[in-house]
This record gives sequence, C-alpha cells and structure tokens, in this order.
Amino acid sequence: MSEDVKIPKKFESIVETIKGLSVLEISELVKILEEELGVSAAAPMMMGAMPAAASDAGEVQEKSEFDVIIEDAGSSKIQVIKAVKEITGLGLKEAKEIVDGAPKAVKEKVAKAEADEIKAKLQEAGATVVVK
Repeated sequence: MSEDVKIPKKFESIVETIKGLSVLEISELVKILEEELGVSAAAPMMMGAMPAAASDAGEVQEKSEFDVIIEDAGSSKIQVIKAVKEITGLGLKEAKEIVDGAPKAVKEKVAKAEADEIKAKLQEAGATVVVK
C-alpha cells in the first residue's frame, strides 16, 4: 500500500485484519459485502473511456482476466477434488464432476494473482493446471 494513504483510526484494525487474508479470502469477503449491502465493488465505467482505449489500438493491452483450467487430476484425485471444492465453494459432487471432466475450467475470469494462487493450490494437491 502507498505510504501517503492516511488510514482513519476507526479503520486501522479492519485494514490490519484484511492484510492478513489471502486473495481468495478477500474475494470472498467482497462478495459477501456486496450481497449484504446491496452494492458493487466494480469500478463504474466512464462513457469517454471506451473511445480513448479504442484509439490506442497500436498498444497491446495487458490481459486482466484469466481462466484456471485443470488438465489432469494426477494420482491424488481425492486431494484435487478437495482443493477444487475449497476453491470454488461447490459441493463434493460438483467438484468431482469438474475433476472428472478435465480438461475443465475451475475458475474463469479471475485476476492474475488469484489465478496464480488457485494454480498453486491445485498443483500442490497433485493436479496439472494451466492458466489461460
């Protein structure tokens, strides 16, 4: 975080708690807050921003959304199913269907950091994973 950001005293403990969370936990927290408060954390798109981005067609835009695809469960299929269940929040049956249906997307359109974290968890469980 930038050092010039002044955190109000009433938010200091909340910020410290959030710093201790993983990217997946923060993502889950954001979804919960969006549902509970009826708001969206997505930045509003400005009308003038699209034409400006389109005019920079010569520049290559960095990809911001990634799909995490399980290619093979490997020899530790049960561990991989448990990891998919934890990552997706799905039930055991649905997680098994994803693993059995490999190659199949575990998560789609996620940020690079989250994609890398998911990939690491699945590889640790024994799966072969690609991020596209």
